[in-house]
Amino acid sequence: MSSFTATDHLLMARALRLAERAAWTTRPNPMVGCVIARGDEVVGEGWHQRAGGPHAEVFALRQAGTRARGATAYVTLEPCAHYGRTPPCALALIEAGVARVVAAMSDPFPDVDGGGFALLRQAGIEVAVGLLADKARELNRGFLSRIERGRPFVRVKLAASLDGRTAMAGGESKWITDEAARADVQQWRARAGAILTGAATVLADDPLLTARPGDGEFLPPLRVVLDARLRTLDQARVREGDAPTLYLHDPAVPAPALGGAEFAACSLQADGRFDLHAVMALLAARGINEVHVEAGPTLCGALLRAGLADELLLYVAPLLMGDAARPLLAGLGIDTMAQAVPLEVVDARMLGKDLRLLLHPAAAR
Repeated sequence: MSSFTATDHLLMARALRLAERAAWTTRPNPMVGCVIARGDEVVGEGWHQRAGGPHAEVFALRQAGTRARGATAYVTLEPCAHYGRTPPCALALIEAGVARVVAAMSDPFPDVDGGGFALLRQAGIEVAVGLLADKARELNRGFLSRIERGRPFVRVKLAASLDGRTAMAGGESKWITDEAARADVQQWRARAGAILTGAATVLADDPLLTARPGDGEFLPPLRVVLDARLRTLDQARVREGDAPTLYLHDPAVPAPALGGAEFAACSLQADGRFDLHAVMALLAARGINEVHVEAGPTLCGALLRAGLADELLLYVAPLLMGDAARPLLAGLGIDTMAQAVPLEVVDARMLGKDLRLLLHPAAAR
């Protein structure tokens, strides 16, 4: 195990903060930051800003210039070793003459996966791996989920009253939460590769499902509608704007010629519902790292029951809606305390008058 100094920790933390600046623009690539330093003096830094553009190491090396020779490069992910849309970053570091590379973690992408470290070591560069690895993995949990598990990281967004209700019996739900919570949701939407909903939500609410995070550049997430029988096509708001839209449907239902949308067949289960594992595999094949779910209690409950909900983003409003209102989740089949689903509270904070809880199902971690 490598021994890391206090300076190493400080500069890797700086690289991680740089990487996160591109949370809305790098997909499907991972977020990567790089800091080049001589001792504790930073001589260059950068982050990967968008897929197809220069990587973090390139920006940092440009800034460092000749001062990169003999310096230490701190990178949040293993430097790439293959020719893709850009040349290998490992070779750029070698050519710049850096003496040491400190990486938070290796890159499990098959074209890299240790190859970058091997090139650096063959060139006589000292390589140390594992500094702040947990934070680096958390930063790129969507990319890592797609590469390692073959499916995106799935976040289920929920908004409920204090008594756990999401809509009145007749479907009325605007607005349970206040403006601060609704603005916060837009930040989460902007970092997702796809926003997923079900046919029932589209029929009931005719949502736009776009990300509107305010200031800052972002790539519009793909809007995905699970609509086996393509019943929702008259609800057109989900096709408005610049964001792309994808309808997933029963293979037995022919896709129409409809502008402003794509269609893809996806397998169903015996009960006529979507095979949610197949849905996620299809989205992973399209390069989707993170899926943000905004749907009704049936689909959200099904994702949790299938073990596909990695994170619950729950906004709790200080109001009571009564026992006739619709529940937070449906179909969990919980009859005893032994069947209760344990959740880990990762973060809790107030947004205006509403409480935001970030929760991880214990079985999903």
